[in-house]
Amino acid sequence: MAVIRDLAVQGVQMLLVLALAPFLLGFTRKVKARMLRRRGPPLVQPYRDLLRLIRKQAVIAEDASWLFRSGPYMIFAATWVAAALVPTFATGLTFSWAADLIAITALIGSARFFLALVGMDVGTSFGGIGSSREMMFASLAEPAMIMIVFTVALIAGSTQLSSIAQFILTNASLRVSLGLALVALIIVAIAENARIPVDNPATHLELTMVHEAMVLEYSGRHLAMIELAAATKLLLYVSLIACIFFPWGLAGPDGDFSAVMIGVVSYLIKLLVGGFLLVLFETSIAKMRVFRVPDFLGIALMLGLLGTLLRFVSGSF
Repeated sequence: MAVIRDLAVQGVQMLLVLALAPFLLGFTRKVKARMLRRRGPPLVQPYRDLLRLIRKQAVIAEDASWLFRSGPYMIFAATWVAAALVPTFATGLTFSWAADLIAITALIGSARFFLALVGMDVGTSFGGIGSSREMMFASLAEPAMIMIVFTVALIAGSTQLSSIAQFILTNASLRVSLGLALVALIIVAIAENARIPVDNPATHLELTMVHEAMVLEYSGRHLAMIELAAATKLLLYVSLIACIFFPWGLAGPDGDFSAVMIGVVSYLIKLLVGGFLLVLFETSIAKMRVFRVPDFLGIALMLGLLGTLLRFVSGSF
């Protein structure tokens, strides 16, 4: 019975992140519209868009290979697995041994790799531009993410997310290196999700497009998979920040039903707060030029490096 219960809780987490990903996207759109004094779309609009795309027939270019057809499913699978591994409402779940920061970084990198490949597969100019820009940003985002992993691992003594969350809960203190890692991870999250000031997902301008340029040739169920993967990726980074730096409310490995429910409620609150802060940042800053994005990501890389060096120089920080 214990095995069945653990598998059921793990399955609930996998379905929870999949169900909440479009809601988080709809929440950010609604709050942003309100801040701009517009009515905005309803919160369930991303669900409607996904259903509409799934019902449509997929139009595939004549020059498209098997990679173009299978790419959206591989991108979605890698992103969903990474998001499902991050502890959301409880730690010590059945697959917590696989919830490793290095493994999650590798899954995110794999999804980005497949996205860049499918962007170049058809051979359009837009796809090539988007893929080249995506790889340019990734050349700085991935090292920054690795330095963030090193900083957190040196402090917590592990790269496993459940162990990191338990360490932060039991050794809660202000650390400069953790603060540097938090700021660096926020910068990486903004760049990875193609949000302002790096990119604007609401526009289709040739001079600014990054993510949208790679998926212009998709339609129907293929586009639905990519859109759902993008929403899941946004939830993944919000969950990652909440798990590492704000793990309060997470149920323990032996938590009862009430502890699990508290964890679910606290996770929903963290998602709402994270989405609101993201929108607040986006509405208070302008879109930067695409060639200034490496400088923006370079800040994250330097902050992650400083956090690691500071941990080596002084163990108390």
